[in-house]
Amino acid sequence: MSKSLYVGNLPWSATEESVRNLFAAHGNVNSVNLISDRDTGRARGFGFVEMDDADAVKAVQALDGSVFEGRNLRVNEAQEKKPRQPRY
Repeated sequence: MSKSLYVGNLPWSATEESVRNLFAAHGNVNSVNLISDRDTGRARGFGFVEMDDADAVKAVQALDGSVFEGRNLRVNEAQEKKPRQPRY
């Protein structure tokens, strides 16, 4: 099984490769997905990393609150996206 981790407060300069390398120190990284603004294409400062269960637990413990390129990261298990309320 694998877990998806939410990674917040990423620096704008972060790349999928730099985030993969950061998390790879704590286990096998299955995928990295950094979120960008659909209109401007600019990074939005967060993303998701998928890792095996045991590795994900280690990565959260090691990286939550750690400093990456001058920013304090928020790392926790990703929550299911809640359905949006319709706009009127």
